[in-house]
Formats: sequence, C-alpha cells, structure tokens
Amino acid sequence: MSTFSGVGTALSSLIAQRQALDVSAQNIANANTVGYTRQRISLTSVPAQSVPSMFATSDGVGQGTRSAGVARLGDVFLDAKVRAASGNAAFLAARAEAHSTLERSLGEPAATGLSGLLSDVWAGWADVANGSDREAARAVLLERSNAVATGLHTLYADARTQWQQARTTTVALVDRVNTAAASVADLNEKILAIENSGGVAHELADQRDLLVTELSSLVGATARVRQDGQVDVLVGGSSLVTGDDASELAVSGATSFAQATAGEAVGVVWARLPDRPAGIDGGRVAGLLSVLAPAGDGGLLTGAAARYDEIATELAAQVNDVHATGVTPTGDPGGAFFTFTAGQPAALGLTVALTGADQVAAGAPGQGEYDGSVAAQLAALGTAAEGPDARWRAVVTDLGVQTASAASRSKVAGTMLTATQDQQLANASVDIDEETVNMLAYQRAYEGAARVLTAIDEMLDTLINRTGVVGR
Repeated sequence: MSTFSGVGTALSSLIAQRQALDVSAQNIANANTVGYTRQRISLTSVPAQSVPSMFATSDGVGQGTRSAGVARLGDVFLDAKVRAASGNAAFLAARAEAHSTLERSLGEPAATGLSGLLSDVWAGWADVANGSDREAARAVLLERSNAVATGLHTLYADARTQWQQARTTTVALVDRVNTAAASVADLNEKILAIENSGGVAHELADQRDLLVTELSSLVGATARVRQDGQVDVLVGGSSLVTGDDASELAVSGATSFAQATAGEAVGVVWARLPDRPAGIDGGRVAGLLSVLAPAGDGGLLTGAAARYDEIATELAAQVNDVHATGVTPTGDPGGAFFTFTAGQPAALGLTVALTGADQVAAGAPGQGEYDGSVAAQLAALGTAAEGPDARWRAVVTDLGVQTASAASRSKVAGTMLTATQDQQLANASVDIDEETVNMLAYQRAYEGAARVLTAIDEMLDTLINRTGVVGR
C-alpha cells in the first residue's frame, strides 16, 4: 500500500459524507412538499487491494468508503393500498354527493315542497266543498293546482340540470385522465433515460406516483412496476399507460337527459376503439356513470325523473276520474281537471286543463248548485292510502334512506382512505428530528475525515522536509 493511500481514504470519506449531507438537506428542503418520498444514502466500505501493485504492500485495511446509491424509501404495497382506497372513496363520494344534491332539490320538509303544495290543493278542494257557490274558493283552487304542476316541472328540471352537470363533469374528468396518462408516459421516458445514464430520478418518480394516485381516484386505475423501473397503468384490466405510450379515453352515449330517460346509457370507451368500453369500475368517473345511468340500470337521476312522472300521472288520473263524475255550477259535466302537453314527460308537461273557475265540477249531478260532494271526494285524496300524497311520501322517504346510506358508506370509505394515507405518510414522509440527527452524524464524520487528512499531511511534511536533517 502506498504511503499516500491514507489521503485517498480520507478523501473518500469527505466525498461520501458530503453526499450524505446533500441527501439530508434535500429531505429537509422537501419536508412540506406534497408527494415527496424521503431518501436515504447507502454508504459502503471500499475493500483493500486483492492484487497489490509492484513495490506496494497491503496490511489488509480497506481504502475508505463510497456511496452505493440513494434509496427512495417508498413502499409499493402501501402505495397500492392508498390507490385502491382512493378509487373506492372517490366512487362513493360521487354517489353520496349526487344523492345529497337531489335530496336538497326536493325541498322537503317545507311549505314550498311538493307535499306542502299538495296539502294546499286538498285544502282548496275542502274549501270548495264547504262553499261550492263561492267563485273565490274555486279560483284559489285553480291557482294552487297550477302551483303543484309548477312544482313538478321544477323537480323534473332540477333532475335534468343535475344530469347535464354530471355529464359535463364526467367529460372534464376524462380529459384530465388523458392529460395525466400522457404525463405518466412522459415521466416514464424521462426516468428511464436518467437511470440508464447512471443518474437518480427520485423526484420525477414522486411526481409520477402522484399522477398514478390521481388516476386511481378518477378511474380506479392500478399500477404495475416493470423491471426497467417504468410504471404501467391499468384501467379495467386494460393498459392506459404502457411504458412511454399512453392511450386515451372518451365519453360516449347519451348527450341529453331525454336520451337517458329513453334508455340510452353514458359510457367511457377507448378513443382508438370507440366500440370497446373501458370497463371503469372505480373512481369518481365510475360513480358519475352510475348516477347518469338509465332508470332500468339503477340510474339515480333518471330514476327520480321516472318517479316524478309517476306522481304526475297518478295525480292527474285520480283527480280527473273523480272530477269527471261531477258537474259545474252551470250544470255542465266535469271534464279532465289536469292534462299533459304532448311530447313532454308527464312531470314536465302536467298542466291544469281548466281555464276558468266556473269550470270546476264540485257537485254531483242533480244535487243542486250548492252540492260539494265531488269536491269532498277530491279533498279526501289527500289522506288516501294510494293517493298522490302517500306516493310522494314514499318517494321522499326512499330517497332519504338512500342518501343516508350513501353518505354513511362514503364516510366509512373516507376514514379508510385517511388511515391508509397516514400509514403511507408515516413510512415515506420526512422526519425533521431524524434528519437533524443524521446531519450531525455526517458532520462529525466529515470533521473526523478532515482531521485524518490533516494528520497525514503533517506526517508527510515530516517525512519529506525533516527526515535526515536532525542535528543540523
């Protein structure tokens, strides 16, 4: 071993400890960076020469230390758990939000809700029954009946608006999926190039993992790490990202609420193969697709619209059947009280057929102008077991139960997501105290190596400049 070998040993330590300090500094600098995964340098000793060179000897002592690489302290299993929990939580959150929005649109319980409007109508019929000769009571009844029709119009329009907003959101989210997938493919290419050249691309890997997690929350994507370090992203069992190549998704199917209520579904397909569904089964997009589905497939909004139509149809049928048995104050037979606009859904096309208060048929034929027996029968529909009120209460109750269930499931899924994220952060996030201790250790090692270098320098100075001059 050369006399100068100690200089190289001390130098190797200086270089290695400086690199370790750089890694700790990077960790501390990114302690609050979202998605950053802490890094740790691995130091290894340099062994002694196994085949000494000519005129050199070896005492078996190693030749210092060196960096064996910088490890990224992530956990692929925890990452996979977070992504699975994220997709499930986003799916249930989308459904819970849709249920909550629809429930608020009902406006129940409130005087301005449909139940309150129906109660006013039955009270109006009772007033007519008690004073069938009063034109004012009949006029009030017509206004209240128009308010019920308007209320059904509003409910249907709200469901249609919510459907359109959900579809627009779905399109925007699918566009975001395509952008994120392209970014993952681009990062795959960059990371592979950097690592093939001997570099480290941990920060780019952090960005890539954030994008993959975002894709999981959007479309329930899963990730598969390849041997070369690239990440493939799968959606519904098919590849969204393969190495540096990304496929695109597109929204297909119904573009209007009328098409959806007619049975046409909204779906997500592969842009290159429009006839092939993407098979999305998780994430926010899947949750929105379930909300946008036709009524026959369990669609929330189309199902609500169908029930509004049933309420309108039943209301018109029951009122018209009884009203047709009565006569007007002038003795004319009572016709249809409600009618529908052709080409419109029942709830949206319901209108009052009568144009004047004198057309209200309150009494039975041959019972005189003061008879209000037919109006009394109509007022009794408010308490009928199969009346419009009972049917509407069933709709409100059913939606309330569904909303509570959806909110509960979403809350549980959110709690699970938080727990898995906490596990991931505990493993991958930066601990300032730990990094401070490491920095002190690296600092002391650097100072020790510098002191060794100083000692060797003094030894060499004595050997070169003072040997042989003793006594002079």
